[in-house]
Amino acid sequence: MAGCRGSLCCCCRWCCCCGERETRTPEELTILGETQEEEDEILPRKDYESLDYDRCINDPYLEVLETMDNKKGRRYEAVKWMVVFAIGVCTGLVGLFVDFFVRLFTQLKFGVVQTSVEECSLKGCLALSLLELLGFNLTFVFLGSLLVLIEPVAAGSGIPEIKCYLNGVKIPGIVRLRTLLCKAFGVLFSVAGGLFVGKEGPMIHSGAVVGAGLPQFQSISLRKIQINFPYFRSDRDKRDFVSAGAAAGVAAAFGAPIGGTLFSLEEGSSFWNQGLTWKVLFCSMSATFTLNFFRSGIQFGSWGSFQLPGLLNFGEFKCSDSDKKCHLWTAMDLGFFVVMGVIGGLLGATFNCLNKRLAKYRMRNVHPKPKLVRYLCSRLPQPAVAACALCGPSPPREATTGTYPACHTGFDFPSKSENVARLINILYLSARPRG
Repeated sequence: MAGCRGSLCCCCRWCCCCGERETRTPEELTILGETQEEEDEILPRKDYESLDYDRCINDPYLEVLETMDNKKGRRYEAVKWMVVFAIGVCTGLVGLFVDFFVRLFTQLKFGVVQTSVEECSLKGCLALSLLELLGFNLTFVFLGSLLVLIEPVAAGSGIPEIKCYLNGVKIPGIVRLRTLLCKAFGVLFSVAGGLFVGKEGPMIHSGAVVGAGLPQFQSISLRKIQINFPYFRSDRDKRDFVSAGAAAGVAAAFGAPIGGTLFSLEEGSSFWNQGLTWKVLFCSMSATFTLNFFRSGIQFGSWGSFQLPGLLNFGEFKCSDSDKKCHLWTAMDLGFFVVMGVIGGLLGATFNCLNKRLAKYRMRNVHPKPKLVRYLCSRLPQPAVAACALCGPSPPREATTGTYPACHTGFDFPSKSENVARLINILYLSARPRG
């Protein structure tokens, strides 16, 4: 042990122990385009732990296996299927909750602004309407920022953190009930506040929290919730349920049960088996049908019609039966589709590059700042967002609407608002030159 002081690794008679700072070799850092100083500055590792996904083979476990006959084994498997179904249903309800209140707050905001625009269009006081819209946005973003200060782990989409968890890295507080509450309310306030964010990505994190907490029947945040249920307490079982919850979040967001299953299989967990595939698919289907059932009933009053499969819906493109000359696309359009795909890929790569640099800059320069400075950074885009909402050629994301060619009848955005359509028309009419 005498040679340990000057190096990161210490070797004794039985083993060698290396310090926790050496996480990547210089060759790996060169490939990633980083330096050791950048990695040490960005990666916080002191609070992270590893999860034990190996089976704990000990005397009590062997005794349980000896006493478990076929009947108990089938009962245990049936309980696991019921828990998976409950995870899917709860994840769908979380998505329904977020979507319902986003619509409610958006209608409230644009309803008030519409009234102001109607009163001010003839008096020339549209600046007051802009201030009202800015006030609503600032209020919603302020509430969302407070939730992030309460639970910092709830910031962002949560997808990288869930990937870390599924691959054996335990991040403190990542799957707690308080994180779920801050995540859900923070998302709805951010979207209602007009920020250029979506409620689809955070659904993966929300579903993972549901998958981690529901099978435990207990909560650290709410200590009164304590049910004597001794099963599914190992890291191995919890990992499988988190995989199912993350897949259910994808399925609820995009209405794609198979897509959610493939997300957990390809992008999420590195530990997989054939039996887990069917459970994850069943959980994703449960989330999709739960969200579809309640959204269709609440918005259209047609319970059981299943018209809205996910939170993100681009509508249906179809030609009118009376228009025989209408074609959705022809062979000449394929070239334009290819060009659009290439441009989209280039823009996506540029965005990812800029986003990576911006994230590193924020970690180095913004996160160490006081909370007030970080809060003010979240308020900076609001004047521009409010101005674009009133003066831009298209309404904001949470109130998308518009008119389309006759051959595209049946096109519908589930998030459109008639009040916003009237608001945009009033704005354009009031902006036209008189005389």
